[in-house]
Amino acid sequence: MSEENPLASLAHERGEFRVVAGGLEWTGRSETLCVQSWGQDSLRIRSKVGGPILDGLPGALLDEPSQKAASLPDVAVAATEATVVNGAITATVSLTGRIRFTRTADGTELLAEQDAHFWWPGPRLRTAHGNGYARLEQRFAAYPGEKLFGLGQHQHGILDQKGAVVELVQRNSEVSVPFLVSSRGYGFLWNNPAIGRVELAANGTRWVADSARQLDYWITAGTTADVQRHYADATGHVPMLPEWAAGFWQCKLRYRSQEELLTVAREYHRRGLPLAVIVADFFHWTHLGEWRFDPQEWPDPAAAVKELAGYGTKLMVSVWPSVSPLSEYHAEMERRGLLIGTEFGPVAHADWPDKGVDKTVQVAFYDATNPAAREYVWEKVRDSYLSIGIEVFWADACEPELKPGYPANLRYYAGAGLEVGNMYPRENSRMFFDGMQAEGRADVVTLNRSAWAGSQRYGAILWSGDIDTDFATFRRQIAAGLNTAMSGIPWWNTDIGGFHGGDPRTPEYREVMVRWFQFGTFSPIFRLHGLRRPSEPFGPSMTGAPNEIWSYGEQAEQIMSDYIRLRERLKPYILNAMREAHQTGLPPMRPCFLEFPADPRAWDVDSAYLFGRDLLVAPVLEADARVWDVYLPAGASWRDAWTGQEYEGGQAVTVDAPLERIPLFLRDGAELPIAV
Repeated sequence: MSEENPLASLAHERGEFRVVAGGLEWTGRSETLCVQSWGQDSLRIRSKVGGPILDGLPGALLDEPSQKAASLPDVAVAATEATVVNGAITATVSLTGRIRFTRTADGTELLAEQDAHFWWPGPRLRTAHGNGYARLEQRFAAYPGEKLFGLGQHQHGILDQKGAVVELVQRNSEVSVPFLVSSRGYGFLWNNPAIGRVELAANGTRWVADSARQLDYWITAGTTADVQRHYADATGHVPMLPEWAAGFWQCKLRYRSQEELLTVAREYHRRGLPLAVIVADFFHWTHLGEWRFDPQEWPDPAAAVKELAGYGTKLMVSVWPSVSPLSEYHAEMERRGLLIGTEFGPVAHADWPDKGVDKTVQVAFYDATNPAAREYVWEKVRDSYLSIGIEVFWADACEPELKPGYPANLRYYAGAGLEVGNMYPRENSRMFFDGMQAEGRADVVTLNRSAWAGSQRYGAILWSGDIDTDFATFRRQIAAGLNTAMSGIPWWNTDIGGFHGGDPRTPEYREVMVRWFQFGTFSPIFRLHGLRRPSEPFGPSMTGAPNEIWSYGEQAEQIMSDYIRLRERLKPYILNAMREAHQTGLPPMRPCFLEFPADPRAWDVDSAYLFGRDLLVAPVLEADARVWDVYLPAGASWRDAWTGQEYEGGQAVTVDAPLERIPLFLRDGAELPIAV
């Protein structure tokens, strides 16, 4: 890196260094910059203009990690710069407050701040809004050949996101987790739930928070696997997935009654097909925001739970954060400040249909960032559902799904909408986790349509939202799932077959369903869902066409039945991968480069992945394809799991892929019960 421009030194007053607990503080031009050790091989950086660093602001990091002897930083202050060394990472801070991160072992640059201009502004820009809030920018250099992964789940279909502009905002199927993993050997967390964006351009990287009080980010160094481990330590480890959750989940939009749902479960049981979970979707309630079964449709839900348990099946219920004005709880929740507030206008965030009216009503959302609101909603969930044996919850529409999406008008318990809005889905999953823990329930599993950094520690499964039902959409889910895995969320899945449409009577869609079902078998969570055609108009009485495996004709049913049984045979292997995720942070669904970082071609594989350590999965992603090309990473030998043919890694092979077969390869002599 070249020496600082002398004109820049003239334009920025030289600051002063001070050694503080766990690191270093620099002050200059009214700015305080703090660089601290924060876990193994990791540093946390905060910057505040006007006054000291603020503690306790919302973020993703757990409380300051204990400073074990091995992770105590080495801080040195010299005449022109200061350094903070924490294991594998070193931060060098100049007298003008510029930071450069290097690999401690050899001095290789990992990431360095970059000025926007030689005069003004520098790498950190603050544009004041007033009252201590500002639009914040943080700029870094760009590097030729760098590849960047993570950032949550997006539908752009891009695995390596270098060159992309990604909004930091929560929307249905667009999930913001502001954590990046670099091929240069670092991981970077934008520790800020503010609405904003990140620009990963060829001439620099820029992180933007539209409105916040201070800059805050965390950086760690090491191999890609090391980065995953450090991130889990810093933001929380996923719990151990319960054994039952590794099975097959059946769902559709929607089973309209207790009897309709039980009829489906009985049929799976009659056919001898194991069914882990079946789902009661939305509108099973009396009113939106009453969190209880409608007795007209569910006359004895406790009996249903008991019958399902006899089949080895759990009932999952959809629990929305929305509160209709028709709910008996709305007035009390508004009076007690338990709903998301607004800066202007009434406490209403979306128009939504409800029972008992022929038009939509203006619903609010409970404020999941408020501990009292979480406790209030949990009490209703506990009394209505947990009390009769329901232990699995579907946290749908938890972005939250605002209409219009105008976060600047929102006022949360945790802060202003623009400053804290992205953390809502995490706090919503926390409601279930804390509630279940308080009731002595160790196994906490929720299905969530959105997430933020740290959601994994609350037992949150993320799914890819309300997506389309064609092969192009299916292909995009591979990158979405792998980037989710790189974002520290190990539990992930899609609506098998997609959500919006798909006609089970057509051969074209039956092929999509079979290929997607095969992929679902080798996803962390194996769940069938969707709104199939023909469907009814949107409203409380709606449903879609049948979506059970026998709905797709005899050939498809046989294939899908075989894959349900295959999933059961693989449960010990899957649970071992889940245990590794729980203990180390390594996800069960892994991009090839995570296991084979020394193979340059592995970094470009965006249509195949490792499921656990030993199984390479290459879904068929095109209509009518009956052969498929697969790249086998260098550094291992591979055996076709169906035919037994052996291959050396480092080459692309073409294999047969009849409709009943997804290409699968076993690594280095591994044995799994696939072709039996």
